[in-house]
Amino acid sequence: MPPQPEPVRLSFRRGAKGAGVTRLERLILHPTLKEEMLARLKKRLGCGGTLKDGAFEFQGDHRDALARLLIAQGYKIRS
Repeated sequence: MPPQPEPVRLSFRRGAKGAGVTRLERLILHPTLKEEMLARLKKRLGCGGTLKDGAFEFQGDHRDALARLLIAQGYKIRS
């Protein structure tokens, strides 16, 4: 894992219909590694997700669980 120069951003956005997505931004990884990480995180969180404009988007509010997983991997989190 390469050193992360700044903390990653973790946020939750609610759409117009009430459904929300958890966004993980500013994660510096090669696009191939982002795809692999997305697959692992979706499996661990038990939800759907995608990469949109270089940011991870997960269906639902998974901020707490995602923060725990990322901190365990050595990332710093900023909300």
